[in-house]
Amino acid sequence: MLYYLFNYLDREFDLVGAGVFQYISFRAGMAVLLSLLITITFGEKLINMLRNKQVGESIRDLGLEGQMAKKGTPTMGGLIIIAAIVIPTLLFAKLENIYVILLLITTLGLGAIGFLDDYIKVFKKNKEGLAGKFKVVGQVGIGLLVGAVLYFNDDVVVREFNPAPQEQTISITEAPNYVDSKSTTTTIPFVKNNELDYDAFNPTDNKWITAAIYILVVIFFVTAISNGANITDGIDGLAAGTSAIIGLTLAIFAYISGNAIFSDYLNVMFIPNSGELVIFCTAFVGACVGFLWYNSYPAQVFMGDTGSLSLGGIIAVLALVLRKELLIPVLCGIFVIENLSVIIQVSYFKYTKKKYGEGRRIFRMSPLHHHYQKMEIPEAKIVTRFWIVGILLAIITLATLKLR
Repeated sequence: MLYYLFNYLDREFDLVGAGVFQYISFRAGMAVLLSLLITITFGEKLINMLRNKQVGESIRDLGLEGQMAKKGTPTMGGLIIIAAIVIPTLLFAKLENIYVILLLITTLGLGAIGFLDDYIKVFKKNKEGLAGKFKVVGQVGIGLLVGAVLYFNDDVVVREFNPAPQEQTISITEAPNYVDSKSTTTTIPFVKNNELDYDAFNPTDNKWITAAIYILVVIFFVTAISNGANITDGIDGLAAGTSAIIGLTLAIFAYISGNAIFSDYLNVMFIPNSGELVIFCTAFVGACVGFLWYNSYPAQVFMGDTGSLSLGGIIAVLALVLRKELLIPVLCGIFVIENLSVIIQVSYFKYTKKKYGEGRRIFRMSPLHHHYQKMEIPEAKIVTRFWIVGILLAIITLATLKLR
């Protein structure tokens, strides 16, 4: 909103300094600053309000050190994360941008699903929360919407440049040397000429089959990563810190993908209008870092499913919009391994129970962070080491820009 106000003041009144709002870098800086201020300033007020309403976490005794001391800690802190993402985005981003609209819908949609889950746990005293099938239906619904918009919306395009012949002068009156086209291409990491078109998996000329393939891919990533973030949110500061690292990496990709010069130099797909996502990404990072003010060990508040489902869904949609979803196994390696640890543990337990008559385990406990807690490693050290791994994975992800 402020973007439009200052753009108007600059155009109509030539107001000194108003033109600075044209720059993505300035608006991104303002977004992260405001996001931090919102979480830090209003976080304590939210914690007190949740405590007064007795919105406390119910803890199931898993035999982990220090676990029962967390009983009654306010939850639903994801509300402040969502506010710290949405408010700066509304103030500083171009709101007609289809990618910004899509991410706002994802944030609020998955936040609503998580809020309903937390509400049932806290106020209905049902530790199971929202039934898993209903949660999955909600995630699939958001994925279906995102996939349909990305596939069918005319504003979602990739720009392909046609280099001018050498020693030929191009007049400024000539047609631009590029074409914007609908495309289902994505990026394959560590591969030269690293583009994959989902249409290649369609054995027919029926475009509806390509649409179905692409939308199913979107649904898979949105569901998997939102669940991965949800599972990772098991010890103080882990999900928020990991998400901040991932968000910063995606902000760099958004800036490169939305800049014709950098995308050309690094041979990255140029996605018109994707640079506006830098504002959303910086608000996202600011919200996560600001939330750590209260969520770092020992946590004064938990984000709950309200926050974790939103964070995972946002990361998935950002990667899909930027055509970097195949980098998710690397960039979101923490979420992926946490998810896999649960799948492996449950599958192996069922297999051995059927074969030997008793269930056996690979990990001392799943998800993976609980395995290390069972090894009596201090919680703060586990979180710090996971963050270090997350930073290494982010560096590897950024290295794919040049390593092919």
